[in-house]
Amino acid sequence: MSSITPIRDPKTDHLISPENSALILIDYQPLQVNSIKSMDHEELVRNIVTVVKVAKGFNVPTILSTVNVESGINKPTIKHIKTVLPDVQEIDRTTINSWEDKDFQDAVKALGKKKLVICALWTEVCLSFPSLDLLKEGYEVYTIVDAVGGTSKIAHETALRRMEQAGVQLSSVTQYICELQRDWNRLNTKPVFFEALMENGSFFVETLRW
Repeated sequence: MSSITPIRDPKTDHLISPENSALILIDYQPLQVNSIKSMDHEELVRNIVTVVKVAKGFNVPTILSTVNVESGINKPTIKHIKTVLPDVQEIDRTTINSWEDKDFQDAVKALGKKKLVICALWTEVCLSFPSLDLLKEGYEVYTIVDAVGGTSKIAHETALRRMEQAGVQLSSVTQYICELQRDWNRLNTKPVFFEALMENGSFFVETLRW
């Protein structure tokens, strides 16, 4: 078996690629993580850390935003993420909708990417509001459903439905990993790809252990 060469232009690909996308992380802070009721907290953290590791391994530009840290009301991004992204400066805001913060807007526009993968807590607020705004601004917006969470299952699921109806494209941790890699012959990112699927417990990778 052989791959098609040369591969299609990753900058204009209709699928997500490291060259045409960016990752935006919003409000992965202790207070928000502890308030999630739509999924297990440990699984949520494990999944978002896998996403962050993959993005870093594929050199996907990443924005990190927090709310109310400078005011003293809230704490910074959880250490699990900051350990992976020690050099990424957090954009702190007071706005609930991050798109209504000038520094955040400027950072997104400076990326020069039309495909934005957004993960945030909560799904029904800090994920849905900027996602809906970004669609109106002409961006292609994606989210990773098993790396985000809401204050209840119904709040999470209802927000996902609203966003999907508006045009947000839903993905999963495993899909995101595989969409960036695309081909086992991309040897420079194969270790990142393989390790992420091992951490994620993807079934077909588990079978490769034997």
